[in-house]
This record gives sequence, C-alpha cells and structure tokens, in this order.
Amino acid sequence: MADVIGYVPGAFDLFHIGHLNALRQARKWCDVLIAGVVADEICEQTKGVTPTVPLSERMEIVEAIGIVDAVYAECTPSKVDSWRDIGFHRIFKGDDWQGTPKGRRLEEEMAPLGVEVVYFPYTLQTSSTALRKALAHRGVS
Repeated sequence: MADVIGYVPGAFDLFHIGHLNALRQARKWCDVLIAGVVADEICEQTKGVTPTVPLSERMEIVEAIGIVDAVYAECTPSKVDSWRDIGFHRIFKGDDWQGTPKGRRLEEEMAPLGVEVVYFPYTLQTSSTALRKALAHRGVS
C-alpha cells in the first residue's frame, strides 16, 4: 500500500502551542506529513491579516521542529491547487472549521479528489490573534 500523505495548512505566524498541537496530531494520521505555510499575500486576502513573521522564516521554523517531512509555500487560496502540487490523501484543520461554511466548502472541494478532511480540537487558550492582541495591548508592534 502507498504511503498516506497528509497536509496541514496554516499561517504558522507567531508559532505557538496550538500550531505544535496541530502538527503533532496530524503526524499520527499519515506516513508523510507536509505543512502548507500560507504566503503573506494569501493571509492578507483570506484573513485580512499580514503575518508578523515573514514566509521564509515561518517555513524554516515549521521545518526545524522535526515533525513534518516537508514544507510547502501555499501561494494560492485554493486547496485544490495545493492538492495538484502535492497529491495529499488527508487534509487537517482545526475543529473550529467543522460545520462552518468554510469547512463544508473544503469538504465539497476535497471529496471528488478522494481527500479526507480530518478535524482536530482547536487550542482555545492560545492563538496568533490572541498573541497579536496581547502584544498590541502592551504597546509592542
């Protein structure tokens, strides 16, 4: 049987325990794990936020922790485009996507490709958004 390729996309900005948890959980569900690090302009387009840490540094951080087999610069908002480049069998997202319009849209896009969407518990206590707010409150930019 061929290796199961997993794909975990994310901005991975201000790397924190939620990112680490997602990568660790995804690692258990596949033989080969690829992290899709979302490019700055795609973060701006899809989230309305410019990452604090540049793409090349975010990719280096994710690669350096030793959980993923490869990193991929996600330069399009389409996960189908990423699938065409990588050929993954499973895509991993936080359960904050589950049952939402964006989660259902992802499932609908992945189904014809035979890709399973797997949701993991979202780490509520820590997020890049919360970190940005805390830094702004302290006057750190």
